[in-house]
Amino acid sequence: METRTLTLTEIEDLAFRALVAAGTTEANARPLAVATAATEADGVASHGLAYIPIYCEHVQCGKVDGAAKPVLDRPRSGLITVDAAKGFAHSAIDMGFDALIPAAKEQGIAALAIRNSYNCGVLGYHTHRLAQAGLVGLGFTNAPASIAPSGGSKPVIGTNPFSVAVPGTDGQPAVLIDQSASTIAKSEVMKHAREGKPIPVGWALDADGNPTTDPNVGLKGSMAPSGGYKGVGIALLTEIMAAALTGATLGIHASPFSGTAGGPPKTGQFFIVIDPVAAAQDMFAENISALVGAIHSQDGAHLPGDGRRAKRIAAQTEGVAVNTATLDKIEAILA
Repeated sequence: METRTLTLTEIEDLAFRALVAAGTTEANARPLAVATAATEADGVASHGLAYIPIYCEHVQCGKVDGAAKPVLDRPRSGLITVDAAKGFAHSAIDMGFDALIPAAKEQGIAALAIRNSYNCGVLGYHTHRLAQAGLVGLGFTNAPASIAPSGGSKPVIGTNPFSVAVPGTDGQPAVLIDQSASTIAKSEVMKHAREGKPIPVGWALDADGNPTTDPNVGLKGSMAPSGGYKGVGIALLTEIMAAALTGATLGIHASPFSGTAGGPPKTGQFFIVIDPVAAAQDMFAENISALVGAIHSQDGAHLPGDGRRAKRIAAQTEGVAVNTATLDKIEAILA
C-alpha cells in the first residue's frame, strides 16, 4: 500500500476543505475535520480520512444535512438534549458538551441526549475530551442494525459502541475504553471489501448465520457479536441508552451509514458525565493510580487506550502515513 505522510494540521485542513467543497457549512465542517485529524493521530485510519469521501457523498445526496443547525434544550437541570436536525453528530456533540461539562462540575453528574444525528465517528474521541476536562465520561452511540440476536440470523441492533474515559493526573485519560459490541467495527469489514481483502474468521457471518471470510458476504449478512450472547447484551444496552432514551431512530429503522439510499439515519448518542472529586473526593485519584499501576507493573500488560496514546504522541512530531488512494479520492472532490 502506497502512503504519503501528512502532518495533523494538513489532515485537518484537507478534511475541512473537502467537506466545505461538498456543501458543508464551515461551522459543521470544522468539528468533523478536527476529529478526523485526531482519529488519524490515534491510528484509527478506518474512521479517519478514509471516511471523508463518504461524508461528502452523503452531504451531496442528502443522507446528512451539511448546513444543519442543532437545537439545544434543558428539560431538567441534570439533563441536556440536542436535536442534531439530521446533521453531523460532531456539531451537536460540541454544542451539548459546552453545556454538559459545566453542569457536571456544578451538580456532580449530568447527562446529554442527542437525537436525529449522523455517524459520530470514533466514540472514544468524544469521551476523551470529557476526561481532559477532569470528568469521568461514559458514552453510547447506536448504529444501523448489523448484529443478529442470539439464536437468530437477521440483524436487529447495530455494532453499537460504548466508551468510558477516566481522567488522569496529566490532563489526559488514565483509562480509555472504546469498543463496539461486534468483534470488529463494521467499517473495518467495509475497508477490507473496498481493498478486495478477505476478513478473518469471526469478524462476520453470512445471511444464514455461518462464519465467512468474504467481506462482501459478511456485509450482506451480520456482524459477529463480541463474546457471543454477551456482545448482544452490550449492543442492546447501547440501543436502549443511545436510541430509546434519546428519541433517536432504532437500528432496525435507521438507514445505512454507507451508500446513498435511505435518507438520514437519524441515530443517537448519550453521554453520562460524573465529577469524580464530588463522588469519591481524594480517593478517586488514589484508586485509579493504584489500578493503573497494578496493570502497568506487569511485563507486557497494557490498558485500553495505551496504544492510541502512544500513536497520538508520535503523530504530533512524525505526522501520519495516509493511503494515497484515499488522498486521490479527496483531491478529486477538491478539483
